Amino acid sequence: MTKSVLLVIDAQQSFYHRGYQETAETPAFERSISALIEGCRLRGIPVVDVFHVEEDGPFSLASGLVERLPFLKHEVVKTVRKRVHNALTESGLEAWLREQNIEHVIICGLRTEQCCETTARVASDMGYRVTFVTEATLTFPISHNGITLSVADLRHRTESVLINRFAAIRSVEECLQELP
Repeated sequence: MTKSVLLVIDAQQSFYHRGYQETAETPAFERSISALIEGCRLRGIPVVDVFHVEEDGPFSLASGLVERLPFLKHEVVKTVRKRVHNALTESGLEAWLREQNIEHVIICGLRTEQCCETTARVASDMGYRVTFVTEATLTFPISHNGITLSVADLRHRTESVLINRFAAIRSVEECLQELP
């Protein structure tokens, strides 16, 4: 049987203190990530919290904001901090996954196209089977060169570049159905 782990990436209060606001997608994200975490708990899948830290600002440990989003109350087997976009390098997580004989990582959290997607790519390159649960990720619109990509655009783009290359794309329900 494949050993799985759920990575809850950057679901931290820091984001709402760097100019990001709740969006129309926030309530659905909160329901989805909560259902995924609870479903994993009921199946005995360990949960790891991953927090992004920086030297200054709302992502610094001194800010007091490198804490879970308030609606999340889950138990974790491990908490790691990262200073890069992916959760596996420089955080100690990859060594821990190897020690636990983990073969499959499930990814959820914030931001869909940044730390979540980057973690999926790196995990795949390291040989892990990856499940990306897009509806349990959250992001915010991005503007560049006068073009704004909506949350839907960013999710579609992330799924398009990950599917059949780096990760299986699943809904919460599909992901949980595939777990033992």
